[in-house]
Amino acid sequence: MKYSAMITTVMACCMMIACIHRTGKDKKEMKAQTYEQGSYGYDLNFLKEKDKGLIVLKQDSSQVIVSPKYQGKVFTSSAAGPGGKSFGWVNYEAFEGEEDPHMNAYGGENRFWLGPEGSKFSLFFNPGSPMVFDHWKTPPAIDTEPWEVVNSNSSGVRMKKEMSIVNYAGTNLRIKAEREVRILGKEKMEKLLNVNLGNIQSVGFTTDNAIINTGDRAWTKETGAPCIWILDMFTPSDETVIIIPYREDTAVAEHSRSRGKVATTDYFGEIPKDRISYANGHLFFRADGKSRGKLGIPPNRAKTIAGSYDQLNKVLTITLFEVDNNAVYLNQEWTPDKDPLSGDAINAYNDGPLEDGSQMGPFYEIESVSPAAFLQPQEKLTHRHSVFHLTGEEARLNKIARAVLGVELETVKNTFNTKKTK
Repeated sequence: MKYSAMITTVMACCMMIACIHRTGKDKKEMKAQTYEQGSYGYDLNFLKEKDKGLIVLKQDSSQVIVSPKYQGKVFTSSAAGPGGKSFGWVNYEAFEGEEDPHMNAYGGENRFWLGPEGSKFSLFFNPGSPMVFDHWKTPPAIDTEPWEVVNSNSSGVRMKKEMSIVNYAGTNLRIKAEREVRILGKEKMEKLLNVNLGNIQSVGFTTDNAIINTGDRAWTKETGAPCIWILDMFTPSDETVIIIPYREDTAVAEHSRSRGKVATTDYFGEIPKDRISYANGHLFFRADGKSRGKLGIPPNRAKTIAGSYDQLNKVLTITLFEVDNNAVYLNQEWTPDKDPLSGDAINAYNDGPLEDGSQMGPFYEIESVSPAAFLQPQEKLTHRHSVFHLTGEEARLNKIARAVLGVELETVKNTFNTKKTK
């Protein structure tokens, strides 16, 4: 009896040790599971090491990564789980070493910023300082400081941040920022885009962004006012083109600085003519990450939609956002001499090498901004911005592009002769 009991105990111990060994091995195998760079799984594993409080939103096979530690960014998303393509651009090098005194470009396919960047009401230059790179500094609340999570679950997260920023005019702006990110199911995406997605792989999310004047004085045209600025950073390919539908009727917004012009194209020097094109109410802008350029659409020309098509990877990206065609938008240019109350409502950026040959990316951006926040104390301004990535059979993507963006993908593909351009 005693011998039998002893044998049973020994066997149980052996089994326990084997289980512990197996569990440990499983964990090691899970941790060792690798994904190729460019996949969502690769970026998820990388970001988990950088932000222990990372929040992953899930809906069927789609996922969205939100980081409260990194200013509430949506870092990236996938339409097909860990093995799927990572749609956001992540700057891995920015996480290493000391913080950059000007800007810590961690990346992220949807980040919350405040404007204006330039003008006499700039939030990025100290009062009276020259508007050159050496004096340019991103406010810490939207660059390096963590945001507080109000609540979260598997489908959404709400965050907030209190901040105080002195603008170029010397006005102390006390601001409470609020941000909610929600992943969208297929039905909701179809409703927002007014299409049938069919068997297309898709991921979508909506961000609701707000700023509240928590100071004791109004933000006016004399004191200066901030605006909400949402920037989407995506990974380019040699055959990616940004698509921005615009209003051909300009009989609105008399105050606009660009009433007769479709776009401002000289933010960083004039964009070469072989990289930008206009046809039938659509602006096309090459987004291959090989030539630095930025453009802006004034409010009287702006619609509530922009997108891009990556022919190489068969990815159609669509962004929806709010636009007030008759509101005041702030000038973001690095000069205190131009009208600060005449700016663009939509921006697009293609990264490229600097004069010294260095380059942060490559990446490209689609951006939307809110009107100027001329708010009384405790008043709130809101701005909604949504992102959708669709991938699959090009014929199906073409139907969606035609219905939502009003353009044939064949037109997009033929606008620039990408295969012959170096």
